Amino acid sequence: MFKITHKDKKTKARLGVLSTPHGKVLTPSYVFVGTYGHFLHLKPRDIKRAGSQLLIANTFHLWNKAEKNKNKKGFVHKSFGIKIPVMTDSGGFQVLSLAFGDKNKVGKFMTGEARVDSSYKRSKIRITQKGVHFNFKGKKSFLGPELSMKLQNKIGADIIFAFDQITSPLDDYEYNRKAVELTDKWAEICLKTRDPKQMLFGIVQGGLFKDLRIKSAKSIGSLPFDGFGIGGSYTKEQISKMLKWIVPHLPEEKPRHLLGVGKVADILEAVQNGVDTFDCVIPTREARHGRLYTKTGHMDIRKGKYVKDKKVIEKGCDCLTCSSKISRSKIRELIKSENMKLNAAGQRWCLMHNMWFFNNLLEDVRESIQKNKFSEFKKKTLKSFDKAK
Repeated sequence: MFKITHKDKKTKARLGVLSTPHGKVLTPSYVFVGTYGHFLHLKPRDIKRAGSQLLIANTFHLWNKAEKNKNKKGFVHKSFGIKIPVMTDSGGFQVLSLAFGDKNKVGKFMTGEARVDSSYKRSKIRITQKGVHFNFKGKKSFLGPELSMKLQNKIGADIIFAFDQITSPLDDYEYNRKAVELTDKWAEICLKTRDPKQMLFGIVQGGLFKDLRIKSAKSIGSLPFDGFGIGGSYTKEQISKMLKWIVPHLPEEKPRHLLGVGKVADILEAVQNGVDTFDCVIPTREARHGRLYTKTGHMDIRKGKYVKDKKVIEKGCDCLTCSSKISRSKIRELIKSENMKLNAAGQRWCLMHNMWFFNNLLEDVRESIQKNKFSEFKKKTLKSFDKAK
């Protein structure tokens, strides 16, 4: 269940409460990616200490575990080790990542303007009306809407996503048109085969094409989903424009989730356009490599200039790392250590800080919306964040 509690007077930003069997989520909220149902180097209590409200796990990577559990359902919360709302994606994005082979990897984002390139053939997968056939680790596999619903039901997340045909920024209009039609068809199947105890979000597709995005939003938005995911791929420069096409055609009273987007500027742009939640690997993936976020930008803690730096990551930060007075030099020493235990400890301190940073950012976002000052907050935050260290 989702309830809107306040709307910003100057933008489409809004506050809401997303209620699930495992707790309530105050929106807008960041969703942290625990691919395999856990976070490397973090203890369950660390997740809550960092202020996290909502997590997302990966259906594709939990596939084997779901099948091994046979008749048992709902292991993902036990896997994370805490009572917290959890999402699972459909597995569709992982299938796309297998499509082009190692030489032609196409991700969710491309820099600059994307240009259609028909030379990128999906030689590694075969898409049919029933689903997608592909090879993974030398084994022939298949994933479609019915199986995705079955797997997500066994995994047991509170919120699940419909299986859709994801496109790349290089796909032309005709390919995207067919993908929208197939996504609509699979959406109907997902609705018929889902477990009604789980919230099901439909996915809007359409690539970089305005009329297709609007068509998809209207079609998916007319179906009895519990919420909506905005998916597919696009260039970073087109996020705002794409959201302006889509959001007006989605039901106002239902939650909206932006899939795979999570940089500071992108978050603020999404919130301004009425998005409620968004997931991304950035805070955790970059933390494990020593990139730390602060209000004035980010730092690479591995650099030599931090060897003797006794300051905490950020003055005034209330994360466990900073409040424990762990210095930059100590974190650098740990994360660069060849000793696995020491290295893991360094990564944990980095993870705790980054997760807190993004959760705290969203708390400030919510406060600014409540005061009808989101535009001012966004401008001030971006101006400060540009002062990279």
